[in-house]
Order: sequence, then C-alpha cells, then structure tokens
Amino acid sequence: MTTTQTLHREPDPRFRRTVAAALALSALFVAATLCLAALRVHQVRLSYQLDSLRGTRQNLEDLNRQLRVELATLRSPVQVETRARRLGMTAPAREQVRLAREYVAGGAGTASLQLAETSPPGGVGVR
Repeated sequence: MTTTQTLHREPDPRFRRTVAAALALSALFVAATLCLAALRVHQVRLSYQLDSLRGTRQNLEDLNRQLRVELATLRSPVQVETRARRLGMTAPAREQVRLAREYVAGGAGTASLQLAETSPPGGVGVR
C-alpha cells in the first residue's frame, strides 16, 4: 500500500495549561519587579527632597538666630540712645517734661486732659 497517511496529534491540554501558567507567573514576576523598581526610584527622589528641605530648614534656623540677635542689639538702650543722638535728638530739658497720671484724685478725667486745660496758651503742655 502506497497511500499517504498523515499523522494527526491531539494537542495536550496539560501542556497548554502549563505554558499559560508559566507565562502568567512570568508576567506577574516582571510586574512585581517593575513595581519594586518604581518604589525605589520614588524613595530616592523623596530622600533627595528631604535632604534639600533639611538644608533649607537649617538655613532658616540660622537666619532666625541671626535676626533675633540683631533685634536684641537694636532694642538695647545703648543702641537706641546712639541712634537718637545721630538723628539729632537730645534729652528733654526739665521744663519740657510733664508727668501724667492715669487717675487724678478728685477728678473724673485723665491727667492728660486736666493738664491740657491748665497749661498756659503758648507754653509746653500735654495736649
């Protein structure tokens, strides 16, 4: 007999399942690896940002310390007096000083109002 016969093989369903499972596991492994790499890159970026913010914080703390020292220096009585003298200010004469009390016995108003009423017309007084 000389007839040509072709062999026909039935596909093995176990082989297909094994290949599909291997492909699924490989895809899952690649996805997990990519996620881990992305998380690591994000961690590195946050680390750089944190270092930058720490540097900025340190600079601002130094500036704050310097400004507090400068403020304390500028508020010192010696510094205020020196600046006032540079601006041409002098200490008041005895007749230029008027004491004002918040409450004057026997009156209903403040001392500044009573002094303004009793001061001479061209004189120096609290108004």
